[in-house]
Amino acid sequence: MTKICIVVHDLRGGGAEKMMVRLANQMALEGDDISIILISSGGENLAFVDDSVTLVELNCHRTLHAFFPLRKMLKALKPDAVLSALTHINVITAFCCASLGWSKKLSVSERNTFSLDKRVNSNRFMRFAYKIAPWVYRFLPNPVICVSKGVADDLVSTTAVRGRDVVIAPNPVITNETKQAAEQPAYHPWLQKKDKPVLVAVGRLSHQKGFDLLIDVFSQLNKQVPSRLIIFGEGELRASLQSQIDSLGICDDVSLAGYTSNPIAELKSADVYVLSSRFEGSPNALVEAMSVNTPVVAFDCPSGAREILQNGKVGYLVEHLNTDSLLHALIKCLNEHTNATNPPDYAPDVLRFTAQKSAQTYKSLLTRAS
Repeated sequence: MTKICIVVHDLRGGGAEKMMVRLANQMALEGDDISIILISSGGENLAFVDDSVTLVELNCHRTLHAFFPLRKMLKALKPDAVLSALTHINVITAFCCASLGWSKKLSVSERNTFSLDKRVNSNRFMRFAYKIAPWVYRFLPNPVICVSKGVADDLVSTTAVRGRDVVIAPNPVITNETKQAAEQPAYHPWLQKKDKPVLVAVGRLSHQKGFDLLIDVFSQLNKQVPSRLIIFGEGELRASLQSQIDSLGICDDVSLAGYTSNPIAELKSADVYVLSSRFEGSPNALVEAMSVNTPVVAFDCPSGAREILQNGKVGYLVEHLNTDSLLHALIKCLNEHTNATNPPDYAPDVLRFTAQKSAQTYKSLLTRAS
């Protein structure tokens, strides 16, 4: 049995937080002693933490203030290995572990395309963290665990990090729980009783996710193929996206449905899943949609979609930010699949994203590190 601490900021409804919970649950299921340490507290994914996982909330209002509480908690737990996720958490955890003489125990994880992600963080400490993180990574004994080859390549090509400083591990997207959750009925009324095809997108209502681009494309699509669009997620752009929907006169066919605790059931009932992101790390909702054989259309954004869709051999991979191409791909996808008797079978293409395979990869990296 290995004693592992996973350090994250909180368990909000984001992809990184969700994946850390699934990883922790799977490792605990396989007999390891797992703790999740939250720099802050709470979040939507808190409800999904298994009882076998120890949860510690430090309740620090700012990451910068977390050094001593985190150091104290790590020292008390005495883990064999430490895993941190997200850049600013990686930096503070690296300093804590170094102060304890534990640098060899630490593995850090990058969840997004670093060169693009750093541009959207305006907080002073976050900017500082992004500036020094590559140098911290370069001198850590263990390689940075990246969620996709694209994330790893970007980190190497745009920072001081070297090729030998990175390694790739898949996200634990598909679990026994997601398989069971997929059998539940969809919650959204447009998916419960369809009178026209329904497109679904999932993600934070932020600039990164490109929902403004998707809404513009949908307004054109709806004129040619009467349909509906549901976007699941919350975020800072809700008001502006709703204003855009209203101004385009498509409020009867576009729903900003908010956060959903069971996106995979909604995805299973959708006619098409759309990934419109400006950038990603490894888009989990794309894998979830494919795991239930929902047709997918995705921008070839940095990073992850190209790897998941095998260079476009699986699903529709559209030139990045080319909205005309996205429109044409959606029309083609709807025409091909809406009335198809046999849905696509993506199951063999997403097997590498099972929780079991992900946990095995992480366990190998963490135990080698410690």
